[in-house]
Amino acid sequence: MSIEIKVPSVGESINEVTLTKWIKNDGDWVDRDEVIAELESEKATFEINAVQSGILHTVAKENDTLKIGDIACTIDDSAEKPASAGSDKKDLKTKDSKSKDSPDKKLTKSEEKKEEKAVLNKDVKATPVAAAILADKKIDVNQVTPTGSNGKITKHDVLDALTNPGRALGKELFTREEKTEKMSNLRRTISRRLVEAKNSTAMLTTFNEVDMSAIMDLRSKYKELFKKHHEVNLGFMSFFTKACCFALQEWPAVNARIDGDNIIYHDYCDISIAVSSPKGLVVPVIRNAESLSMAEIEKEVVQLATKAKESKLTIEEMTGGTFTITNGGIFGSLMSTPIINIPQSAILGMHNIVERPMAVKGQVVIKPMMYLAVSYDHRIVDGRESVSFLVRVKEMLENPAQLLFGKDPVKALLEL
Repeated sequence: MSIEIKVPSVGESINEVTLTKWIKNDGDWVDRDEVIAELESEKATFEINAVQSGILHTVAKENDTLKIGDIACTIDDSAEKPASAGSDKKDLKTKDSKSKDSPDKKLTKSEEKKEEKAVLNKDVKATPVAAAILADKKIDVNQVTPTGSNGKITKHDVLDALTNPGRALGKELFTREEKTEKMSNLRRTISRRLVEAKNSTAMLTTFNEVDMSAIMDLRSKYKELFKKHHEVNLGFMSFFTKACCFALQEWPAVNARIDGDNIIYHDYCDISIAVSSPKGLVVPVIRNAESLSMAEIEKEVVQLATKAKESKLTIEEMTGGTFTITNGGIFGSLMSTPIINIPQSAILGMHNIVERPMAVKGQVVIKPMMYLAVSYDHRIVDGRESVSFLVRVKEMLENPAQLLFGKDPVKALLEL
């Protein structure tokens, strides 16, 4: 008897998905609840599980666009399980045990050179002179374009690679090839939402800079103790999230959104964190960040970033944010104007930390500085609110002790 596996419903507004990958091949034996395929919607990646054990027969192909309810595959649950179906894991265990039992073989320097030369002579087609230069300069042979007969690397090829450092090694010269790929559902959604944000909001950006000395000193002093106590690294994101949560509650318009002719204000801070995943930019949400500790925020960031890289984020984890933080600094960005993550009204852009000369009390001092940018919807957020919000974030980052009470501890003591 064949059981039909249909594309499940993955959200109210989602009508179609893309079958990105078959985990199991046509004709393979699958166990009940085993993952057999990956689907990608416009918002997230989902998995299809086998509802019964049996032989898999695929219907859809990879990269096919399927409607909700379409048949993706069938499973013949009346077929008998092949004898070889469970042997792979045993073979792997046997190989692992053999590799563990065998002692590590340490080679002397002369033996390493002989082994390296043997591998070079066996695997690489190169003239003796070219092979000698490759070994001496430690050049990756895959980065050298061979021009000799039968694909052999010549002396000229190696010297050409060394004397042309500005040209990409291993790349064919003067090629004019093109490649066309179908946009994924996620990339199409990103494109649509970015254009919508530009066209439907009165977006404006304000900039400031923050001295990161205090935070960097604090991290250097406590990072080992923090990791030992909380089992998570002390990163920059928890400081920025905390600072934003306090500032958002002081300037609620930055944490609000427009709904028709109404403005919806949020008493909570659901902070969206922009994360680069293999399939594009995704924005998972840290719920009630204003109520979380530094360690809890860091753990949430790690968990969501890991899920994003593994394409395992759910729709619930990527919807409902009230404010977004994006960190272009990890890629080396010095300054940028981030685009609002609609329907939110503002987004904070973090950038690269660069040591720059700063004037401090009439003296030139080298400080680790970061540019901050807040893009906001001017329909709901005025210039006074956006600038004051960013200045408040700057003050709290430059004086991390304020993150405890949301104000200067001395002023809190004096009730000022």
